[in-house]
Amino acid sequence: MEDKILESIAYILPAAVTGLVAYYMFNGFINNKNSEKKLELLALKRKEALPIKLQACERLLLFCDRINPVKMLMRIPPISTNTNDYIQLLIANIDQEFEHNLVQQIYISEDTWTAIYAAKNAVTNKLKQEAKTAKSANELRENVLMEYTKSVPPTEVAIDFIKSEVRSLL
Repeated sequence: MEDKILESIAYILPAAVTGLVAYYMFNGFINNKNSEKKLELLALKRKEALPIKLQACERLLLFCDRINPVKMLMRIPPISTNTNDYIQLLIANIDQEFEHNLVQQIYISEDTWTAIYAAKNAVTNKLKQEAKTAKSANELRENVLMEYTKSVPPTEVAIDFIKSEVRSLL
């Protein structure tokens, strides 16, 4: 009887060891295949999202360029000599551009969006500040243009953030 038990163990032990080795090998193989598929799907998602993110960066860079005080004042002439009318026109233009591009924030980093939002607010505040002392719309234009010949517009900082984000995407 002991011989039969030893003989059974002699048959069962190698089969069990082979079964366990096969189980671990197949389990590792399946896990590896699942990881590869996840990486492929992630790469495909990134490949599909890249053009959308780049387009968002392009639109936001264009926004920053359009609200650059120097370029905006050259593009939008005063509608009258009244300073308040002109400042309202400029701020309405900035707000309209901003609202048009508001949704782009979901495609960029938080830091870049903060820089763009800060640039918009800085431009608006500077225009309002200069409007308080200007006696006419033309004087407002001259004061703002003179101010930004001495310093870098805040939109340039935002543009630098956008450019660095594009570099990180590529």
